[in-house]
Amino acid sequence: MSQTFGFPVGGMSCAACATRIEKILNRQEGVKAAVNFAAGRAQVLLDSPTASIANVIASVRKAGFTVAEKSVDLSLTGMSCASCAARIEKILNRLPLTQASVNFAAQRAHVVFVPGVVGPDTFIARIEKAGFGATVLDDSLPVDEHAQRERAWRTERNGFLLTLALSLPFFAQMMAMFMGLTSMMPDWLQCALATVVQFYCARHLYQRAWNAVRNGSANMDVLVVLGTGITYFFSTAVIVLGLKQPVYFEADVAIITLISLGRLMESRARDKTSAGIERLLQLQPQIAHVESEGAVIDRPVADVRVNDILIVRPGESIAVDGEVVDGASDVNEAMLTGESVPVLKKNADRVFGGTMNTTGVLRIRATGVGADTALAHIVNMVEQAQGSKASVQRLADRVAAIFVPAVLILALLTFLIGWMVTGSPTWSLVSAVSVLVIACPCSLGLATPTAIMVGTGLGARAGILFRNANALEQAEKLTTIIMDKTGTLTEGQPGVSDVRAAPGTDPAHLLAVACALEKDSEHPLARAIVSYAVDAGIPARPVTDFQALPGLGVTARMEGELIRLGAPRFLDEAGITLDAPLITRLEQEGKTVIAVAADTRALGYIALSDRLRADAVETVAALHKAGIRVVMLTGDNQHAAAVVARQVGVDDYLAGVLPGDKARGVEKYRAGGKVVGMVGDGINDAPALAAADVGFAIGAGAAIALDTADVVLMKSELGSVLDAISLSRATLAKIRQNLFFAFIYNILGLPLAAFGMLNPVVAGAAMAMSSVSVVSNSLLLNRWKAPSIHRG
Repeated sequence: MSQTFGFPVGGMSCAACATRIEKILNRQEGVKAAVNFAAGRAQVLLDSPTASIANVIASVRKAGFTVAEKSVDLSLTGMSCASCAARIEKILNRLPLTQASVNFAAQRAHVVFVPGVVGPDTFIARIEKAGFGATVLDDSLPVDEHAQRERAWRTERNGFLLTLALSLPFFAQMMAMFMGLTSMMPDWLQCALATVVQFYCARHLYQRAWNAVRNGSANMDVLVVLGTGITYFFSTAVIVLGLKQPVYFEADVAIITLISLGRLMESRARDKTSAGIERLLQLQPQIAHVESEGAVIDRPVADVRVNDILIVRPGESIAVDGEVVDGASDVNEAMLTGESVPVLKKNADRVFGGTMNTTGVLRIRATGVGADTALAHIVNMVEQAQGSKASVQRLADRVAAIFVPAVLILALLTFLIGWMVTGSPTWSLVSAVSVLVIACPCSLGLATPTAIMVGTGLGARAGILFRNANALEQAEKLTTIIMDKTGTLTEGQPGVSDVRAAPGTDPAHLLAVACALEKDSEHPLARAIVSYAVDAGIPARPVTDFQALPGLGVTARMEGELIRLGAPRFLDEAGITLDAPLITRLEQEGKTVIAVAADTRALGYIALSDRLRADAVETVAALHKAGIRVVMLTGDNQHAAAVVARQVGVDDYLAGVLPGDKARGVEKYRAGGKVVGMVGDGINDAPALAAADVGFAIGAGAAIALDTADVVLMKSELGSVLDAISLSRATLAKIRQNLFFAFIYNILGLPLAAFGMLNPVVAGAAMAMSSVSVVSNSLLLNRWKAPSIHRG
């Protein structure tokens, strides 16, 4: 059967590239390809069983071209346990070029795919065929998931109340028996009430169990339906056939009632794990005041467009990201940076959606709306982290995948062996039912994701954004933290402390030359020199043939002379004679020295100094107390680096490291088997952040930081690194506790049930509460507080 696929191809620079791809693909058996260079797409027909779209995509990538991937998040319904999540994940991962991860706790799936090969419609169709529900989560459409969950919970609650009302006579009967009374309901009345509970109140259990069996798998619903169904049909047979055996309708009804109660409690507790996301979403107002044709009109935030002018009054939240065009006011940016002290915003300053305007009226021009706001990026990053899986969860996933079939086999063996040993089929049947209803794969599936959801939500509120669960997990294991000096250990706002012109050179001329070469640079040292020159009233001169040499300096031509500016070693390597004693003296004072030369003669030296962050010394000491080694990495000179290292108290430092070599510095410390974290500003340190086991980007959520780091620290405080590690350790401790409870519950409960030591009602109650206990334990993580060093 022939199949046709179309997909985008990137990296084609000319029509010859398209022709080359066609030739590569058409060489494969059963593949007919046509590549459109203008559209950047390939159309492929597969007309042979041996032809594979995966091989086609691999061939395109091997040839040096790219095939774009997209991702989609799906909201799922109908999952009752971790086995359901594993089954959906397996179904989606069978599709070509698809990677899916299903989060049972969040009731979501994150799917990465190649557009044109598969798509959301295919995913939804496959999921629905398996008996579940799925809808695409669209960031551009406001969806009140809390309201949806609340409606679903109310429906579930109403069903439970009906079940409870029908089961009350049975509970009263059991209490009477416990008190020594022999009053019993007539068997026919027990059968009538149990029939309503079994086939009406528990109909959703049957539906989900049937969907699972129909698709060749089994889940917790299958176990419950088998357990309660056996007791119901056995008891009914006793009545119909007039057998001299006891009936077990009360066990049947009690099990369904307790399981319904447990799921109701679990659902409510599970909703609380996503409270962090909901609090973030509630920060953005629904209405914006937009200027239009001389008037101010109220418009839904979803309808605001880039370049719209918005009015923000005191006490209102800012609707979108923007730039102040008029007015001045203090803005509370706690949601973004964690800082409770408002920040003064005036003309040309940036403001962010979700922050609170406190004092004055602001007119802002919208620069980021919808999914392009800082708040949307934060929410998306937290959601991705909550939907990802930690490696510690893999064992639970493997167990959950075989759990239900193993329990079915154990229940069958319990019945057969029990009958053979005791000679009582009734006793054996009751023991088998206990095995079926006490087994709980849900607690295994909830152990890790619920803790991660609470932990990442707490992190977001504290200004700590974890990119994924692996980053949260690895942060706990860190043995070494490497910190960049400028902007990380120091404030990153150096100032000019000394201007030393060479003999025969006017200091003003030295500054003018330096300002000319540094005026277009964003480097902190360059900005400091330009600012100093401007304040001194010295204008920059025009230059030509400008060239930047990362980590060394810059060169340009001015008035016919070749000007060099940079580290002293840069000029020294060019054969220029420098004042070494002066440079050494300045560096020993902890200053960074910039040398300037024209052709072969030195013009002079500019020294800059940078203050340590207020919390640098305390943070390094706290990291040492936590058993973590601290290393400083800098491109600065040896003398200046040694001064800062001594002041801060780091264990080791590397000086004179070029930007491109910082990643190698990280690898050096990783080579000994250590787990290494790198702390930088997320811009100049991107390669080192990527090379580390965990990369921390510090500072007010720069856009590039969101793209490069494993952990983004929204506060411009070094102590946030300690917060992140503390939260990671607390979260992983909860995960281990949850897994212990989940495993020990099943390890102890199943043998007790198999040996007939548990009544089915007790077994049902234990199963119902196991998931609730795991989720409730995860919610205890909300007690976590940042280390006291950061709260003072």
